[in-house]
Amino acid sequence: MAGVKKLDHLGIAVKDLDEARTFWERALGIPCTHVEELPERGIRVAFLPIGDVRIELIAPMREGSEVSKFLETRGPGIHHVCFEAPAGQATVDALKACGTRMIDEKLKPGAHGAQVAFIHPKSTGGVLVEVAQLPGPGTHP
Repeated sequence: MAGVKKLDHLGIAVKDLDEARTFWERALGIPCTHVEELPERGIRVAFLPIGDVRIELIAPMREGSEVSKFLETRGPGIHHVCFEAPAGQATVDALKACGTRMIDEKLKPGAHGAQVAFIHPKSTGGVLVEVAQLPGPGTHP
């Protein structure tokens, strides 16, 4: 199986990106190193590295975005766990081959030039899991 390498980030859904950043930066002292808009997915993200892992704050840019429904039904909070998957599409294909239910059967663009796919929570015990093929070393701010 083409597997995962390491935990990359924890995604946290927030209603207001700037307000959420204020807490993480001022109260906890974790500086934001990168903010990016992904208009095709309707989200704005901010990354805050801590150790070898990052916190990804995710806010909707519009109604109907990937995170809007989550916020409406569950409110702000942990949205997903992301693992680095260097083999990318081969990992997705291997997951499908072993019966894992996928939200994305093909990789799609993510932040920092990564290619990502999500595993359906029904296959993971209720956790939304993202696998990400990163574009290369040193690509995360």
